[in-house]
Amino acid sequence: MAFNLKGRHLLTLKDYSAQEIEFLLNLSIKLKQDKYSGIRAKNLDGKNIALLFEKASTRTRCAFVVACVDEGAHAEYLGIEDIQFGKKETVKDTARVLGRMFDGIQFRGYKHETVEELARYAGVPVWNGLTDKFHPTQALADLMTVMEYKGSLKGIKFAYVGDGRSNVANSLLVISSKMGLDFRIVTVESLFPEKHLVMEAEAWAAESGGEITFTQDVDHGVKGADVIYTDVWASMGEENKISERIKLLKPYQVNRAMIETTGNREVIFLHCLPSFHNTDTDMSKKNPDICEVTDEVFESKHSRVFDQAENRVHTIKAVMTATLG
Repeated sequence: MAFNLKGRHLLTLKDYSAQEIEFLLNLSIKLKQDKYSGIRAKNLDGKNIALLFEKASTRTRCAFVVACVDEGAHAEYLGIEDIQFGKKETVKDTARVLGRMFDGIQFRGYKHETVEELARYAGVPVWNGLTDKFHPTQALADLMTVMEYKGSLKGIKFAYVGDGRSNVANSLLVISSKMGLDFRIVTVESLFPEKHLVMEAEAWAAESGGEITFTQDVDHGVKGADVIYTDVWASMGEENKISERIKLLKPYQVNRAMIETTGNREVIFLHCLPSFHNTDTDMSKKNPDICEVTDEVFESKHSRVFDQAENRVHTIKAVMTATLG
């Protein structure tokens, strides 16, 4: 079933129904198939897209640019040094200027209130490429990857291990509860999601037939899991918390023992990237205990992280084509 999403923002998946999310996921798969078949529909021909970045990015920036090019749109990157955003010009004024020049705006930054204000005044679709609260385009790519390898979402046992209050964890909680997954957040109690979001997710799960679990017990949390997912223990901007997070989350490192504890030989491992899985980066050399996943698991047959990264392109393409029409 097709849905008319023209003119819609994507600030958080809380604003989308299960049926609309399913439509976007199916469209993502179709657009990926089209690309591999050499089909270029140019659904965004003549469109101009502003890519507004407060935070550095690899996957989000590249995925939006490639998606734009594939569909015939022009992408304009606007980094923090390229515009007066938040310095000499308000968010409201920036939104009204960019909305007059561009057909859609992507924002990746810090405060979720910023992307909300952009959407309020731009007059064109605004898409959240990441804020401190949510990362909806990532969650779409995550579930698309699960669909590719598991065939369906209903009843999938999905264990997120690590910082349960992160933007990625929040978005996975939202989308999983809406889509009927058996979703577990496995972490220390102090890093469980905010209570108001938990209450919303429990209501969505009751409607979809899904299950939501929060546990500190690793064995209980990952038993029978079809998917193990983790993220870095300290997000961008939280570097001062690295030592504290290592102490809290070291028992939740994804390693061979955790994979074996699932009891599922076909379990897949996902990560939104970048990942500390060895000591080959400057930060992991300084903090060798920072690795949230071992290199053994990251490079194993269970790992689908690069399929997941590629799928950012296809889900972002689906969001843009659906909301720009």
